Amino acid sequence: MVPLPLYLAFGALLFVIGVVGVLTRRNAIIVLMSIELMLNAVNLTLISFSHYLQDLRGQVFTLFIIAVAASEAAVGLALVIALYRGKATYNLDDVNLLKW
Repeated sequence: MVPLPLYLAFGALLFVIGVVGVLTRRNAIIVLMSIELMLNAVNLTLISFSHYLQDLRGQVFTLFIIAVAASEAAVGLALVIALYRGKATYNLDDVNLLKW
């Protein structure tokens, strides 16, 4: 049996990798993948605590997070496709849609 601190450390490592990916990358697809990685790190932590405490609430909450992440990925991909059609780039630095 794997101890709880190992799961929590792995979840924290995944979350940090996701944050670094969001903050350092400029490609829109990689940023979306980094956000998904952060959501999965939170899911791992919730599942770990749920198993450790013998309570199903964390697992049920994780199912809701997975459903929201799937819809977020679909909307994000639609935005990236619309961005590429309008600007012909995936680079977030080249996007200035809010400027006049």
